[in-house]
Amino acid sequence: MGGVTKDEQIEMLQRTIIELRQIIVEQQRIIQDLMERLGMNSSNSSKPPSSDGLKKPSPKSLRSPSGKKPGGQTGHPGTHLFTDREPDEIVRHMPSACLDCPSHDVCMGLARVGETRQVIDAVVTVRVTAHESLVVECPLNGARQRGAFPEELKASVQYGENLQALAVAMNTVGAVSVNRTHEILSGVFGIPLSTGTISAMVGSCADQVTEVVERIRQKLTVSGLIHHDETGTRVDGKTFWVHNASNVAYTHLSISTKRGQEGMDAGGVLPEFEGIAVHDCWAPYWKYPRVTHALCCAHLLRELVGVEENHPEQGWATDFKRLLLEMKEAKEQEIELGNDHLSDEQLQAFDQRYDEILGLGYTENPLSEVTGKRLGRRKKGKTLALLERLDTHKASVCLFVHNFAVPFDNNQAERDLRMIKTKSKVSGCFRSTDGARDYLKIMSYVGSAKKQGVCAYEAIRQAVLGTPETCFC
Repeated sequence: MGGVTKDEQIEMLQRTIIELRQIIVEQQRIIQDLMERLGMNSSNSSKPPSSDGLKKPSPKSLRSPSGKKPGGQTGHPGTHLFTDREPDEIVRHMPSACLDCPSHDVCMGLARVGETRQVIDAVVTVRVTAHESLVVECPLNGARQRGAFPEELKASVQYGENLQALAVAMNTVGAVSVNRTHEILSGVFGIPLSTGTISAMVGSCADQVTEVVERIRQKLTVSGLIHHDETGTRVDGKTFWVHNASNVAYTHLSISTKRGQEGMDAGGVLPEFEGIAVHDCWAPYWKYPRVTHALCCAHLLRELVGVEENHPEQGWATDFKRLLLEMKEAKEQEIELGNDHLSDEQLQAFDQRYDEILGLGYTENPLSEVTGKRLGRRKKGKTLALLERLDTHKASVCLFVHNFAVPFDNNQAERDLRMIKTKSKVSGCFRSTDGARDYLKIMSYVGSAKKQGVCAYEAIRQAVLGTPETCFC
């Protein structure tokens, strides 16, 4: 090798070995990261079920078996199909042997009812009401007087509130596209209900509920606890984000081009809120310092399942998952007993186990050593990042056992957002931002009305009539 000495060759080879080791370590990290990604699905990560595709995992409950048999339990009253209204038509069935008997009419009058079976069906009819404005010539002064139409009659021919409410309910709550709503209603009622008319009905209903939705937003900002979440949807071929703020009484949905704080601010709830916010630990939520944060433990359980499946040699994830479920069970037992808090001994025991499990996790996941001169932070990996998150946000993870008003999970927000994905699957994307906003206004209003005990169709009908506020009295 020319003038290169043996010592120089050894030094070059040693540097090469160090560089190759760094490459191997980096490649191993990349392979491990890719393997974890391949193993991620909706049951062991924060990925939504819609991302599973054809490789949908088998249903896997995070709850432990109760030991009870499937079905109704002992003492359950049960339900069955029944009607408490008088029948509109009665059809009597004589024995077949009596049909050709000459005494048929006599027996018909003496027969008694042995059994009754009822058929509940719907009869679809169209009712046309003609409003006539009468003209009267006064016999006293000869002046001609004309009768005035009701204020809601603005055209020579228009659709009534029941048909309008049905069209709006199908397109919004039913997640039926405008075209299919047109096909169904036109076929059922035999009337020329165009797609443009249906869109106009939806827009008009959204205008009617605008003030109510604003009051819903105001009520949420002063409430003590709110669930938050966000999900993506397509609007005019672009990705938009629907932001949810809701509790057991109200639902508020807004849309923005941004997923983070800018989109949350546009929703108008979090910037004014000072209570407890339940969420999934998405970083922008922590930018609201006046909020008390509570983390969704169901999300954490899924991530812990992912650690179990991808790293079966690590026992800390199983221990931590068991701890969370035991804390949840302890809280539920106290609630059944009529208590609103755990004992100090229970809280101290849970707190100690929490720290011990995290210590074991850090031992099993040391931060990789730097073997050469490299800039930037060292890679942590998903497992170590989860550990640090559990450590940093311990108070938010455990808040549900310290304050019984705080739920274990964020299911309320996920339920209030679920229809967005259903709407996208069934009807496709929104064609315009205004159309998306109209839909979310109506769903905010309907979702809140349902929580007040008002069915979706009746809530929409009241909005069409111009009295949406009656659903919240």
